[in-house]
Amino acid sequence: MPEGAQAPETTGSVADAYRGNWVDRYAPEFAKPYFRLSRLDRPIGTWLLLLPCWWGLFLAIAATGEPRLFDAWIFIGCGLGAILMRGAGCTWNDITDRGIDGSVARTASRPIPSGAVSATQALAWAVAQSLTAFLILLTFNWAAIGLGILALLPVAVYPFAKRFTWWPQIFLGLAFNWGALLVWTAHTGSLGWPAVLLYVAGMAWTLFYDTIYAHQDREDDALIGVKSTARLFGDATPKALAVFLCAAVTLMGLAVIAAIPRGEIATMVVALAGPWAMGWHMFWQLRQVDLNDHPLLLRLFRSNRDAGLLPVLIFAAACLV
Repeated sequence: MPEGAQAPETTGSVADAYRGNWVDRYAPEFAKPYFRLSRLDRPIGTWLLLLPCWWGLFLAIAATGEPRLFDAWIFIGCGLGAILMRGAGCTWNDITDRGIDGSVARTASRPIPSGAVSATQALAWAVAQSLTAFLILLTFNWAAIGLGILALLPVAVYPFAKRFTWWPQIFLGLAFNWGALLVWTAHTGSLGWPAVLLYVAGMAWTLFYDTIYAHQDREDDALIGVKSTARLFGDATPKALAVFLCAAVTLMGLAVIAAIPRGEIATMVVALAGPWAMGWHMFWQLRQVDLNDHPLLLRLFRSNRDAGLLPVLIFAAACLV
């Protein structure tokens, strides 16, 4: 924390959490710092990790035309796993960033820099969440289990990316969209090109929303030497966002075309509405962007829950055609 700065209260809400969130209002006092480490007071990240999983599930069902009872467990398991792995990943991120977060206004109130928990306690919490998520992963097939274990690599590397590259959002995209690969494999039994295309589409989407998010910290990041696409693009960010938008829509459309068998025209037409719907939502965000309005940037970032949910609903509808 900068010299002369006042330490935030250890029992207070984290700066970028929803006001009046359930953790602040209802969680036991001893649990609050750990729930805040897991970002349970800020659920948008869990949604952004979960939605590519559901993309992969429903597109796989639409592609194979073979819904199974186990798919219901995959759907639920993804939700539980997203909560746990997002929590473990964020806890690991806070451990590695404990020397930086105290110097950034938006993150100084997080549990480790504020002194609410120690790095050792946080590490134990990260391990506990990871092991619980691993138990869920063990209920899937062996190919999906292998992919789940490999997912730990981008999760481990991401917190360090902003120290050596202007593109840390790529590493976030590698980690946050892994579920598209894993869940497609959990349903079909093997990895396929549609899942890979869906994965890369998700990475483009991550570059879009996290560049918007990173502009909140642009000035602080410049002072402490942390890199990001927000700093890289600066005032040219809207042009970069337009490229990411087009890439996400195109790649998701190609994933649909690759997934749906020839002859299933009605299914393909319905499924192709998914990327277009998400694209229109992203275009709406792009039209709203004001790089100097931090509350607006946070609202737009959070609105990506709805953007990513649109393909989920539309792919689910395609399963019924």
